[in-house]
Amino acid sequence: MQESGPLSGKAQTPSPVIIPRPEHNISRANISENALKVLYRLRQESFKAHLVGGGVRDLLLGHEPKDFDVATDATPEQVRQVFRNCRLIGRRFRLAHVHFGRDIVEVATFRGSGADDEPADRLLENGMIVRDNTYGTIEEDALRRDFTINALYYDIADFSLVDYVNGLEDIKAGRIRLIGDPEQRYREDPVRMLRAVRFACKLGFTVEPATEKPLFDLGPLLEDIAAARLFDELLKLFHSGYGLEVFEKLRHYGLFGQLFPATEACLALEDQAFPITFVSRGLANTDKRIQASKPVTPAFLFAVLLWEPVRQRFEQLMAEEGSAHEAMLLASGEVASRQQSIVAIPKRFGLPMREIWSLQSRLEQREGKRPYRLITHPRFRAAYDFLLLRAEAGEVDPELAEWWTKFQDASSQERASMTDSGRRRRRRPRRRRKSAQASGEAPAEPSAGSS
Repeated sequence: MQESGPLSGKAQTPSPVIIPRPEHNISRANISENALKVLYRLRQESFKAHLVGGGVRDLLLGHEPKDFDVATDATPEQVRQVFRNCRLIGRRFRLAHVHFGRDIVEVATFRGSGADDEPADRLLENGMIVRDNTYGTIEEDALRRDFTINALYYDIADFSLVDYVNGLEDIKAGRIRLIGDPEQRYREDPVRMLRAVRFACKLGFTVEPATEKPLFDLGPLLEDIAAARLFDELLKLFHSGYGLEVFEKLRHYGLFGQLFPATEACLALEDQAFPITFVSRGLANTDKRIQASKPVTPAFLFAVLLWEPVRQRFEQLMAEEGSAHEAMLLASGEVASRQQSIVAIPKRFGLPMREIWSLQSRLEQREGKRPYRLITHPRFRAAYDFLLLRAEAGEVDPELAEWWTKFQDASSQERASMTDSGRRRRRRPRRRRKSAQASGEAPAEPSAGSS
């Protein structure tokens, strides 16, 4: 049924659609115990308390929410007074985090329109929001959210569903739609372009035409986003089980080149079959692991996404007659450094990423003791998996990957035969005897563990 909404300033806010408990499928049994504690406690303290955002959307779709967010008319400071286990975070958006061990329930105060607030509370630069701590009503808060499907409120007071922006209709239609003027909303926060892609891929929804059109033109706005924030957004995009589809959509809208310009330059060449095949296989492999609840690491993801510019630079350096080790160090350093200014890859992932690359040339060395040493390297398994992808994509001879697959499971005798270590040990003394005879010295004995 319909209820009239209150006024905000001079303009009338939209009238919400109120869906009573018997007419929707959200049950408290599917809401986390800690989120319910926060909702009930705020309600007991005479504050309004609503479940909002992706949690509500996912419950309506029959999915299991990853987390639950709460919206309230209590200010962050008031939330902290209610919950002793609360910490306030954020400068751009002030939020309250209520901690229950490792579980965190995020509590946000209703955002206002900013019309009657102090300029210091809301700051825009070139149309982009850099600070927004203006507070208002639930009606204003709904209009400040990004997509209609994320602007639905579950009221703990009567268990009803509140919809100010026709979000329910868009969920039923499988539609991604921005609230307000799309270009203005993207300019306020360009990351919304990435969120549009993520929700479309995650939910299998289509992007509504007016929301989609600016995606083809506004990609350069991502240059103004902090590199650390883009790293977080990329993990959400590529580590959610649909990374291959995300890759294809980002390229469709011209957004991938804004995030990975060096890789996109390689993919855009006429001879593009291999790199696209390699990236696609790498992302598909990551998707399968995530869907099977197997561990994945950002180091491997970024190693895949940046490999082609590293490989091409490596080959250029090798043509200048440099050593493979030095060429790879230089190539990986150049590519990683340029990428770091766009997407800040933390050292705990950046260093393993470069190790995966550097081990590729060592995997070609299959004689003597080298394979024995390499197989004990902490990054061997990731480098081996990377080699398998290269073989599948046609970059290296599949025989090399098959050799390493067999070597890992081979017996000691089989390994010795595969590395031909006996023949190498017989050869080396002969070379030393020749050198010793030429100098008039006695021949030296081979040292233990020589290769």
